[in-house]
Amino acid sequence: MSKYFGTDGFRGEAGTVLTADHAYRIGRFLGWYYTRQNGARAKIVIGKDTRRSSYMFEYAIAAGVTASGADAYMLHVTTTPSVSHVTRMDSFDCGVMISASHNAFYDNGIKLVNCHGEKMDDEVQGRIEEYLDGARESLGIQGADIPFATGEDVGQIIDYSAGRNRYIAYLISVAMHSYKGMRVGLDCANGASWMIAKSVFDALGAKTYTINATPNGVNINEGAGSTHIESLVTFVKENHLDVGFAFDGDADRCLAVDEMGNVVTGDHILYIFGTELKKNGQLANNTVVTTVMSNLGLYRAFDAVGIDYVQTKVGDRYVYENMLETGNCVGGEQSGHIILSKYATTGDGILTAIKLMETMMSAKLPLSKLAAPVTMYPQVLKNIRVENKAAVNANANVQAEVKAVADELGKLGRVLLRESGTEPVIRVMVEATTELVCEQMVDRIIDVIIAEGLAPKAGK
Repeated sequence: MSKYFGTDGFRGEAGTVLTADHAYRIGRFLGWYYTRQNGARAKIVIGKDTRRSSYMFEYAIAAGVTASGADAYMLHVTTTPSVSHVTRMDSFDCGVMISASHNAFYDNGIKLVNCHGEKMDDEVQGRIEEYLDGARESLGIQGADIPFATGEDVGQIIDYSAGRNRYIAYLISVAMHSYKGMRVGLDCANGASWMIAKSVFDALGAKTYTINATPNGVNINEGAGSTHIESLVTFVKENHLDVGFAFDGDADRCLAVDEMGNVVTGDHILYIFGTELKKNGQLANNTVVTTVMSNLGLYRAFDAVGIDYVQTKVGDRYVYENMLETGNCVGGEQSGHIILSKYATTGDGILTAIKLMETMMSAKLPLSKLAAPVTMYPQVLKNIRVENKAAVNANANVQAEVKAVADELGKLGRVLLRESGTEPVIRVMVEATTELVCEQMVDRIIDVIIAEGLAPKAGK
C-alpha cells in the first residue's frame, strides 16, 4: 500500500494531509527526474480545478518544477482528461492535474500522468514517495537535496491555454451530427468543466442550459454534479429538456438524466455503448470491462444481448489496465468513469456526453429508450470511517457476517465490502430484490464492524 498516492493520486485535506510543501517537493522531483531522464530540459504540463487551494498547489508545483530546471506549462482551470490528452498529443514528459475530483472543496489532490496520458507508473510514484520521506542516495541524488538550477538553466513558466483550446476543438471534432434543436442541460458541479462543456455543446448547435457553473473556490461539488444528480433531475424536468449531463469536479465522470427525469448511471452508459459498438461490429472481443461495483441488472442486460463482460477492482486505472492488456475497447464504472480507448486513455465526462448524444442522434431515439433494457437491482452503499481499513477486512467476525449475508441473498443479490482507495473509509454495498433488504443487510455488517471496535458508533 502506497503511503501518499492512492488509486487516484495523492489526495487529502488541503493544508493538513496534502500541503504546499508536498506540492513543491513533487514539482522538484518531477523537474529533476525527467530532465535527468532526457538529458535535456523537461516539459511538464499542469492543470487545476476550481478549488481555492488549487491555485496554491499550482504555483507550488510550478516553482518546484522550474527550480529543478524544467519548464512548467500552465493549462490553468481545465479538466483531468484534458491534461491527459494534451500530455499525450503535445509530447510532454508528464502531466499534473490538481484536483480532488468529487470530494468537497477543502480536500485537494495531485494526479500524475505519464507521457502517454495514462496514470503515472507505480514505480515513478514510488520514487516520489521515497523523496518525500527524505531518501536521497537511493534515488541518485548527490548531496543534501536535488540541486537547484541556476542561471539560464532555471526553468520557465509558460502559459499554455492554447493546449486547452485544442482539446476543446478535439471534443468538437468527435461529433458527427449537429445537435441543432436539442435542448441539453449541463451540471458542471462548479468545477473544471464550467466553461469547456458549454463551449463544446454550443459549438455543436445545441440549445444549452447550465447549472452549477459559477465556481467561487468553495462550492465545487456542493449539492451539485454527478454526486448530487437530483439537482439535474429537477432542472431537466422543470425546463422540459431532451437530456441532461452531470460532471464531477474534474469532469472525468459523467452521469445523465433522460427526458423523463430518470437517472442514467455509468452502468446504463456501458450498456448503451456496448450495444452500439456491437451493432456496428466494433466491440472488440465482444466484451465490456466493468468493476465489481456494477449492478446485477447490467449483467442480466448484457446476457440478454449476448455481450460478454469482465470485472476489475474499483478504479478507472484498473479498467484501463485491463483494456490495455486485452484490447477491450470500452469499460468503466457505475459512478460514470467511462473509457473509450479509441478516443482517450482515461475517463472523460464531456466525451462521454458527446458519445451519448451521438448514439441518440444515430438511433433517432431518446435516451430513455436506449437505457430501458437495463433494469437496475436496488443497491445500498454506505461508507463507514475507520482507523485501519485492512483490520476490518482481516476481522474474522466481520468476514463471517459478510458470508452470512451472501448466503442469505444467494443468486438474488450480492454483497461487497471494500476499502476506499482515496478516503479512510470502508464501503459496504448490498444489492437485493428490495431496498429494505439492502438496508437491513448493510446495517448488519456495519453493526459488526462497530461491535468489533473497528469504528466509532458515530461512524454508522
